[in-house]
Amino acid sequence: MKFKNIKYTFLSLFAVAALASCSNDDDNTPVVVTPTCDDGIMNGDETGVDCGGTCTPCEDAMEPMEPDFTGTYAQVDFMGRPGINTVLSADGDIKDAHNMSIPSEMAATFQADFEARLEAYHDVYANILGADPADVNYENNILGLDAPTLTGYLAADVLEVAPNLPTTYFLPGEDADMDGNVLNDPAVIGLTGRTPQDDVIDVSLILLFGGSDGIRFSGQDTDDDGMADLPRLTSDGVGLTATVGTTFPYLGAPE
Repeated sequence: MKFKNIKYTFLSLFAVAALASCSNDDDNTPVVVTPTCDDGIMNGDETGVDCGGTCTPCEDAMEPMEPDFTGTYAQVDFMGRPGINTVLSADGDIKDAHNMSIPSEMAATFQADFEARLEAYHDVYANILGADPADVNYENNILGLDAPTLTGYLAADVLEVAPNLPTTYFLPGEDADMDGNVLNDPAVIGLTGRTPQDDVIDVSLILLFGGSDGIRFSGQDTDDDGMADLPRLTSDGVGLTATVGTTFPYLGAPE
């Protein structure tokens, strides 16, 4: 009997000692972290991450880094003429290949694909109109360019510069405009460069789908019933409203 009491007493004392030894670790006393100049955070009297205050001045800590040209780089985008690759590439593989090509090889490599895509669009519109696709082919455009010549120009995704002509993506003659009037004035020029004010998308659509007068598919009401009988393909419907600066980088105010 006495032995059993001694045993229980010993176990009780052991349990109390164990609880007492754990109390210092579980008393929720906050841990104080002393700021250092190499802990990767802005603390203490630092004015930047691990710099400023009592640490190294931030200006000295931020030494310029030399550019790293190691590794292998690939060109992934090319946009001399916005939207052309998107519109005339039949699939993503052609688009990616075009973006990674060099200009001197673009026309020979992609002209045929671009022309086939252009004619395929006309076939789609012919089917929508209930017409024979053979009757709704690409028509030489307002610049007098046939399909092979036009798609050859567009496949080479660069901006040509004509030093002896006005710099413009498209410039109608004095008696022409881009609001539905016939655009067949002899003074019309195009693809001689680009200015910030040029509506590149509308011009591209006119050259692709506008035909010889520039308005071949402009949503015309051919039977005068108040409804458009032809698709509107010569404009994206978005006008140029931004006031663009006249000095590089030619920024416009947000709208």
